[in-house]
Amino acid sequence: MSTELDMNPPTGFPKHFLWGGAIAANQAEGAWDVDGKGVSVADIEILPDRYSRTNVVGFSHTRDEIEAAMTDGAGYYPRRHAIDFYHTYQEDLALMAEMGFTCLRTSISWARIFPHGDDSQPCELGLRFYDRLIDAMLKLGIEPVMTISHYEMPVDLVLKYGGWASSTVRTCFVRLCGVLFERYRGKVKYWIPFNQINCLGGWGEFASLGLLRDAIEADGSLVYQALHNQFCANAEAVKLAHEIDPAARVGVMLGDDPSYAATCEPADVLAALRYRQMRNYFFSDVLVRGCYPGYAIRYFNEQGIALDASADDLELLRMHPVDFFSCSYYYSKIIDARSPEQPRDNPHLQRSVWGWSTDPIGLRISLNQYWDRYHLPIFIAENGLGALDEVVDDTVHDDYRIAYLKAHIEAMREAIRDGVDVFGYTSWGPIDIVSCSQGEMSKRYGFIYVDLDDRGQGSGVRLKKDSFAWYQRVIASNGTELD
Repeated sequence: MSTELDMNPPTGFPKHFLWGGAIAANQAEGAWDVDGKGVSVADIEILPDRYSRTNVVGFSHTRDEIEAAMTDGAGYYPRRHAIDFYHTYQEDLALMAEMGFTCLRTSISWARIFPHGDDSQPCELGLRFYDRLIDAMLKLGIEPVMTISHYEMPVDLVLKYGGWASSTVRTCFVRLCGVLFERYRGKVKYWIPFNQINCLGGWGEFASLGLLRDAIEADGSLVYQALHNQFCANAEAVKLAHEIDPAARVGVMLGDDPSYAATCEPADVLAALRYRQMRNYFFSDVLVRGCYPGYAIRYFNEQGIALDASADDLELLRMHPVDFFSCSYYYSKIIDARSPEQPRDNPHLQRSVWGWSTDPIGLRISLNQYWDRYHLPIFIAENGLGALDEVVDDTVHDDYRIAYLKAHIEAMREAIRDGVDVFGYTSWGPIDIVSCSQGEMSKRYGFIYVDLDDRGQGSGVRLKKDSFAWYQRVIASNGTELD
């Protein structure tokens, strides 16, 4: 039996493409101590008196620092207040629906459901908030894309068990997943267990893995053991979701960290490849292909890293790979073999005020590479431009944001024309929220301006920026009208 080659590739976005935006509970909800919510790792992050726009601050802690933050009555902790989405979600969702959103990616605050992480019963008031939020989204025709762990684990799981280095935390997380999958069966189709599971360094090692600084310094294997527990929890989440709701889809999400070789010298090319392997591919290779890749095993051996990975764990990973691939994409770097662990800015690219290189072609490259590697449907979970916005005549003239997003949407469309199966796009921060890296409001991403400053002062009034009407046209035209 012969078939003809289809010479009519896609020319644009598929008919039912998901358009929307992405936020995180800890950066938007506020209401940090209402309706039974416990303290999360995000709630103890103070706004520094001084910070650099080019460096991440915080997210690396000792037990004493955590306990001091929990009793501090003087410092300003921006994620405790955020933009009060917990109380304004209906107004904010209405604005997103006005733009034409067909999806919204947000997260569940783990500490809202299990305040201490290991509670005997979930907090019903916390679940009722997400009942209301998800039902409101569905009523507006907005598909919920839910992240389960987005730097929001209960801080008690850090203090009591040592974070994800403990198998007990893995058990607690899987229990959370079971509660959510049962509660939102038939309502939530797309689940992302871990936001940017590859986010390491001082930031991710505390915010995502819940590891104390002194514990990391004492055990060189601890970070990768904690990651192994997250990998296994992700596979357990896939298994559980498919059992509870066969229509549910569970994905992996990376913070895409594309790296070019600084020159065409083979040593630089190899250094860039090795950087890409252990910063990106390793995480998704395990969760998509279901096994530890050879390059990672070599790295572990060379670095003296030992993992407690049982035969049952490895079988679990093999049997329950993810259903889709997702990533955030913001910028690219270059790698020099002389200092392969210190990526540099690309001199051919312009940079934002926060020092992030603008590289839309890099998005097309990444999408092609991930598609060729996995042949799984791809969801772009974050993409956006953080900028210093100025309100003029009750709006923000943010042509710079429109230009950034237009170029990246065009690159995404070209990847689709290349044959890449991209099924959705959520711009980061459709409404201004506190920054993840430092908690400031002045780093704004949204189509909707929120009148609050870095210390939470302001009216909280929402204003439509110029990009609001632009994105509205983009969605209404399914990506054909980008000007």
